[in-house]
Amino acid sequence: MTGRTAVRTARAERAAATRARIVAAAGPLFVERGYLDTTMAVLAGAAGVAVQTLYLSFGSKAAVLEAVWAATGDDQPTGWRELLVDAPDGPTALARHVAATAAVLERRHPIASVLAGAAADPEPAALLDAARAAAGEWHAAAVDELAERPGFTYEITVQRATEIVGALLSQEAYGLLVGQHGWATADWTAWTTRHLTADLFPA
Repeated sequence: MTGRTAVRTARAERAAATRARIVAAAGPLFVERGYLDTTMAVLAGAAGVAVQTLYLSFGSKAAVLEAVWAATGDDQPTGWRELLVDAPDGPTALARHVAATAAVLERRHPIASVLAGAAADPEPAALLDAARAAAGEWHAAAVDELAERPGFTYEITVQRATEIVGALLSQEAYGLLVGQHGWATADWTAWTTRHLTADLFPA
């Protein structure tokens, strides 16, 4: 490694460390204060960097929020499809999908609430729309798999089944019962599993 390459590498590592520090500080601030009241100056102070550094690292507050959202993890847990495929029956596969979704919702709900609260701003609104679209695609893929299992309902279409799954497993439904009404995630998971099983795999 040449001296110039080493300098570039060290600079890139410092920049990455700075971004990581900003993201770590920004998450709790967005959740506590909301998007509008979390200014760039507040973010910079919490991360221990200059405001100019914050702008150089991200360019905008919306970009910081997007980085915080990305830091909460993937939309789909690793190996979720294998969990469904390997399930011995349809209701078990459905229960596994609900449990996997619950883990994602629990992890992402605080920042998802920030996104929803900032939806009047075009950039957070676009990020929220993208998150909803990704969730919809995930649930559609799961329902496609479930529809191949014996006992899957003939009373509704696969499209309607996908809409039902998407509604009950949405951030909005989770936020209402867990966030607002104080349900435990385990109780929400059990309740959702019961209702989806009754609709998709009626006895």
